[in-house]
Amino acid sequence: MNVVLFGPPGSGKGTQAHFIVERYGMPQISTGDMLRSAVKAKTALGVMAKTVMDAGGLVSDDIVLGLVRERISQEDCASGFILDGFPRTIPQANSLIALLVEMDKKIDFVISLDVDNSELISRLSGRRTCPSCGKGFHIIYDKPEHDGVCDSCGALLVQRDDDSEGTVISRLAVYDQQTSALKSYFMDLGVLHSISGTGPIADIQHQIASILDAGGRISDHS
Repeated sequence: MNVVLFGPPGSGKGTQAHFIVERYGMPQISTGDMLRSAVKAKTALGVMAKTVMDAGGLVSDDIVLGLVRERISQEDCASGFILDGFPRTIPQANSLIALLVEMDKKIDFVISLDVDNSELISRLSGRRTCPSCGKGFHIIYDKPEHDGVCDSCGALLVQRDDDSEGTVISRLAVYDQQTSALKSYFMDLGVLHSISGTGPIADIQHQIASILDAGGRISDHS
């Protein structure tokens, strides 16, 4: 059972990806993690990627696809995997489908966590971080005991630059541009499942499990 997981910043995608990994015993494949691992291991693709990144360029789709091929060829992916952060464009999706066909595999489910932008802006722009100990808070959902002060070490809390409202709005706009066409693409293939990313985490997990249980064997982790 092979899954692609979509979710905008602040949708809880990381939490739900972890749930899928634990429940179904499949590895989570992040292109960012793969790039870092390949560069660290100095593989042929890693050396190529590092050269591009050191020059300030974007790693090509061919390199990323090569990394995906290497990763899903590993034994722990034999019974399934969850792709996180890839594909991001229609050409990448076409290349991924072609690659999987070559490997006698396919995408079984594409799960999209949908959350209103107003809710996402509130979730992200309300985050505060302790610059001293790294503990995180939220001005609505996880308030510190004293406004603006870390409960653990007493340092003044800060808002990260990428959590400012303007930056969050820009990040969400980029996400919408990237994924809107992809959702239609996977809908046409009959594998897209859109679920609400708002509400109790357990309810969202139940929705995901209802979709995936229809197509795969639940592992011993369930």
